[in-house]
Amino acid sequence: MREHWTLDSVDWSRFDRSKLDPALVRLVKAASLVEYNATDYVEYLRKVFANEPEMMNSLARWGTEEVQHGEALGRWAEMADPTFNFQDAFARFRKAYRPAHFINADGSVRGSRVGELIARCVVECGTSSAYVALRDASDEPVLKQVAGLIAADEFAHYRLFYDLMGLQPEQKPGFWKRLWIAATRVSETEDDELAMAYYCANVPADHEKHIPYDRNACNQAYQSAMFRLYKPLHIERAVAMTGKAIGVHPESNVLKFIGRALWQFVRFRVWRMGPPARTMAPA
Repeated sequence: MREHWTLDSVDWSRFDRSKLDPALVRLVKAASLVEYNATDYVEYLRKVFANEPEMMNSLARWGTEEVQHGEALGRWAEMADPTFNFQDAFARFRKAYRPAHFINADGSVRGSRVGELIARCVVECGTSSAYVALRDASDEPVLKQVAGLIAADEFAHYRLFYDLMGLQPEQKPGFWKRLWIAATRVSETEDDELAMAYYCANVPADHEKHIPYDRNACNQAYQSAMFRLYKPLHIERAVAMTGKAIGVHPESNVLKFIGRALWQFVRFRVWRMGPPARTMAPA
């Protein structure tokens, strides 16, 4: 079993306020809430994979590491923005974001255990690529270190869920069903989770009456900032990992074509959305 890093592994003394990027600070504040909320995902997956001891042990380790990601990002965010209170923001987020399947899970919302693991692989390859992009974009030394550590974890989590998928006794869904599961999970990045996290992280509680939650506006603010971090290599890596999860060779010409097309789509979205919002607080 690999030895995992701790918060003490981070050289917090290297924090350099002069190298902060306000757009990245807003992204990190939102990411800290999503990562720290992993316990809800763990409980949901425990219900999906009941009676699988190996899966239970893997989920416990995965959940612990995800929560630590939230702690590390939250600590950095509080250093970068002294007005940000990580625990208070998380309390607001947890109260506001409670998907029905977290509360009343009755099997996988993906239709099967293999389908659930495909969805987890999609999430982990997306987050791994996102944190690599964040690491590469940041000039602030501590954020660069934290993002790199988390990116490596997310890649390891992808491998974990990919390997666990191969151990499932049930028959894998057909290719088109696997593709549908992956595409559906990708589309869920525009649901309430990231948008609500961005809102709770960047709109102080005492401003909520003046700035009510708007999912579309929050999604656009998040994506406008996040998409600007990506380079072709980040997109191609995510596409290759996703392709492997659904049974396509990661070096296939089809995936290379999709990677190039997706990069052009990201460039178009960045152009269309314009520069990221400077703030969500009232003037």
